[in-house]
Amino acid sequence: MTFRFGGTATAIALALAMGGMAPAVATAQSAPAGYSQSIEGLTRQDGLLTLFTDPASGKVLLQLPPAAEDGALARVIHHTALRTGVGSAITGLDRAQIGPTNILAFRRIGKRVLAEFENPRYRAPAGSADEQAAARDAFVGSTVWAGDVVATAPDGSVLVDISGFITRDAHGIVPTLAQAGQGSLSPVSDLTMVDASQAKAFPDNVELEARLTFSVNSPGPVLRQIAPDARLATFTVHHSFIRLPDDAYRPRPYDPRTGALSTVVTDFSAPLSDPIVSRLANRFRLVKTDPTAARSTVVEPIVFYVDRAAPEPIRSALVEGAMWWADAFERAGYIDAFRVEVLPEGGDPLDARYNVINWVNRATRSWSYGQSVVDPRTGEIVKGSVLLGSLRIRQDMLIFEGLVGEAENGAGGPNDPQQIALARIRQLSAHEVGHAIGLLHNFAASTQDRASVMDYPVPQIAVNGDRLDFHDAYAVGMGGWDRFAIDWLYADVPQAELDRRATAGAATWRFTSDPDARIGGDAQVWGSLWDNGSDPVAELDHLMQVRRVALNRFGLASMPTGAAVNDLRRRLVPIYLYHRYQVDAVAKLVGGVDYGYPVAGDGHEAATAVPAATQRAALQGLIATLSPAELDLPDPLLALLAAQQSGDSDPQHDIEVFASRQGRVFDAGSAAEAAADATLSALFAPQRVERLTDMGRRDPAALGLTETIDAVTTAVFAPAPGRLGEPARRVQARTALTLAGLLRSNRVSATTAAVVSDRLEALAGRLATSRASDPVQRAHDRWLGALLQDRERLDQLLEANRMETPTPPGSPIGAEACWHCSPAA
Repeated sequence: MTFRFGGTATAIALALAMGGMAPAVATAQSAPAGYSQSIEGLTRQDGLLTLFTDPASGKVLLQLPPAAEDGALARVIHHTALRTGVGSAITGLDRAQIGPTNILAFRRIGKRVLAEFENPRYRAPAGSADEQAAARDAFVGSTVWAGDVVATAPDGSVLVDISGFITRDAHGIVPTLAQAGQGSLSPVSDLTMVDASQAKAFPDNVELEARLTFSVNSPGPVLRQIAPDARLATFTVHHSFIRLPDDAYRPRPYDPRTGALSTVVTDFSAPLSDPIVSRLANRFRLVKTDPTAARSTVVEPIVFYVDRAAPEPIRSALVEGAMWWADAFERAGYIDAFRVEVLPEGGDPLDARYNVINWVNRATRSWSYGQSVVDPRTGEIVKGSVLLGSLRIRQDMLIFEGLVGEAENGAGGPNDPQQIALARIRQLSAHEVGHAIGLLHNFAASTQDRASVMDYPVPQIAVNGDRLDFHDAYAVGMGGWDRFAIDWLYADVPQAELDRRATAGAATWRFTSDPDARIGGDAQVWGSLWDNGSDPVAELDHLMQVRRVALNRFGLASMPTGAAVNDLRRRLVPIYLYHRYQVDAVAKLVGGVDYGYPVAGDGHEAATAVPAATQRAALQGLIATLSPAELDLPDPLLALLAAQQSGDSDPQHDIEVFASRQGRVFDAGSAAEAAADATLSALFAPQRVERLTDMGRRDPAALGLTETIDAVTTAVFAPAPGRLGEPARRVQARTALTLAGLLRSNRVSATTAAVVSDRLEALAGRLATSRASDPVQRAHDRWLGALLQDRERLDQLLEANRMETPTPPGSPIGAEACWHCSPAA
């Protein structure tokens, strides 16, 4: 990693010179009475701040320098990290997770030392001393701890017992678990203590650690499942104190077109011609050894270390994938500026000197994410941390085995599930490191020939007759967007040149980030998760072919010999719903709007609606996914899916299968409903139907809401012969109830509600007088028609969700998340 107050290489070299990975230590020498008595027998560690420790007694004393002119004894960057996590996706408390980053100031008032988190987001740096004081004093800070002064050294430095600061719930464990429904927690003082043996002082950072135990009132299901004693939850919380970077770093003003992460600041000393609220791009500091050269080596490279807990061959794949970024930095003018290595033996992944790709275990699959410790004053990144869920590659293996069959496993060819999964994990490593070095997602990259690792990649699969071909499943290396984003974020060029490059990049590359991609009703046509290609409708048709081929082959060949046949239920879900994310991409064309993040004068300011013909083609593509023939499953497979499992339940399996109304027997109808819901919920999201209403108002030739509803109901309620009648009826019910649900939403206008109500009344009238020849269909039609006409009863059913069948979780199917974005379920 890259500290600019000595540098990582310098800090590590000093540590190694003084005895491997251990900090510099010395026996405390005699000093004047009081102070000398306080440190007698303690081990002294000199570094950024001086520590006195005694692991036998658990004592940790911190020596703070004499007060500066502003009264602060010391000012550092502080953050926490979890040494031990819960091991559950639901709580989000993962091993190596970084907590909030703050500017921490220690101040002495009388006989006490206060620890205060300052508020640098509001300031007036270019103003007079009075202006600066007014900006500082106008906004609340947070005094988070106070401790008694143990002694004062002859030079005026202050000795304080830091235990109370370290043992408080600084990471927010109590509110996090409460919000996750895991119980009400209270600290147990007798079981909470500083671990003095883990206290370390280095030239540019101090590392401290504590064990926190909480009593749990009414523990939730996750704690009951995971904790040995759910009434007591123990965490090891790590604290890092980092030297403030010097003022040689040049903050980079943020540009919304470039895909950088940012820090928001409010500058009350800004000229009247400038906004007071601005953003600074988050990035590491890179300094060329030759500032005049277009291409140069650097004073301190960015180095990421791969957690030694990652096993081979995964560990090597993580190194290879993360190293792709070296190419982007080379193109931006930095030679050997980015490196990836395996963490040295004995190295602590939580030590602030290391940027680490952590390998994290959980009880069930979940997100991976990239985090950064950022100086909130400037946007400078001082530590990068990546958390990769270890079950992700297992889920990928399960999906690929379901697609191509287990017999290919270990064969070594392009269709070997192990090789495909390793290709995916390389991408994942690059993606999460991208967040840690300062980049947002770009969910439009997949529409421009896989232009970025910062998208969520779905494998490109060729269909050759009745076989699937994975030879080009995942892209390798940096995409064009990645090179552009790193060039803008890190290139050492004047601001005018940065502006020119941002304008050129925005004209070349599509960019869509989280706020315009994750919500089901999003309008941005190019921003989708797990999609492919520049023609979403064509890709959906292709994925439906992939799905057909896979389902036709699905069965015992999709699992290892000796595995429980009941596990087919779990393996079926991602194959049966393989099209679900491309459905989202196609739905965004309906009522879609093409817009970006322009700045005035770049020539791309105005948004445009998706052409009506494209919207209608998308609508027909979505309707095709509701065909009963696509949703039916053959009897031989249904016979296998009826198999049961004995023994204790496995939560990884239990939450990943289709629900059943038939008891323990597999319910094909519920699977059909889940697939239908994927399409209907995307198409009839409240935001989308509102846009359809508005587009119809503005352009009579546009696809409107009435036409959309009529096209869907006409197709869905068409007669379906024989065994296809039942999946058809499941889709029919889901369609009617989805539309009826809009009438209960507070997110639709009166006009939209009126259109939906009108079309439901027309549908109800047709169904109530059904004369279908099939008696089951006739009964179903008349029941559904009567339900739609009885709004009170319909509302009761919708309120209680009595007609709902839960859909198994989708993302993350090799998905990921980051600290700055909300996970998608």
